Amino acid sequence: MPNASVLVVDDESEITDLIALYLEREGFRVHTADNGPDAIRLADSVAPDLIILDINLGQPDGIEVCRSLRKGSGAYIPILFLSCKAEDNDIIHALSEGGDDYITKPFSPSTLVARVSAHIRRRRMRERLPEATDTVLIFGELEIDMQRFEVKRGGELIPLSVKEFELLTVLSRQPNRVFPLDELYRLVWHSDSMGDTRTLMVHISNLRKKIEPDPLNPSYIQTVRGFGYRFSACQDVRAEA
Repeated sequence: MPNASVLVVDDESEITDLIALYLEREGFRVHTADNGPDAIRLADSVAPDLIILDINLGQPDGIEVCRSLRKGSGAYIPILFLSCKAEDNDIIHALSEGGDDYITKPFSPSTLVARVSAHIRRRRMRERLPEATDTVLIFGELEIDMQRFEVKRGGELIPLSVKEFELLTVLSRQPNRVFPLDELYRLVWHSDSMGDTRTLMVHISNLRKKIEPDPLNPSYIQTVRGFGYRFSACQDVRAEA
């Protein structure tokens, strides 16, 4: 992908070199770091299009680095976590702390490159959206501003991650339509879920905690058991140009 840059952060040089090799073959510009402080400094100075971040970095670890980036220049940069841990609790924790995706070690380099490309392509598509087609969708107290990439409830700004905003956008643009899990994953992550929809479910859970008055009894993002999710438009719905 021409002119796209990726910051790879891992304390194992063999892994960093392997990822860099595959990314550079596809035309990416690659920057590398083997510790948290260097990763944060590089993210500030080169402003990468995406960050691949190992969780087990020592101190600070990848989770702490992600938290720091989300408070500063890396607020909207896609972050793809790498980890040897594959338990649901580990994945949920990492995504809840601001990760956009999660890949377990050992991994397929070609699959990793495909996910990187999908995340960057989605980000660039969003940045190129013409203002003339941008609207503010209003569902009761919930306002979704497609141009400013902002969400408010009752006039109060709700901070969302990139993937949380994209999920909400996909669902709310077609209210009351039921999205199967695999289709929703593909629309947001631009790759097949290959049957693993845990990442999607974690983001849905995090999104509900932020936008729902009662996350345990969601009124906006509803589960259709055995099928997927839908965005309920039972509230007063308006669209403003």
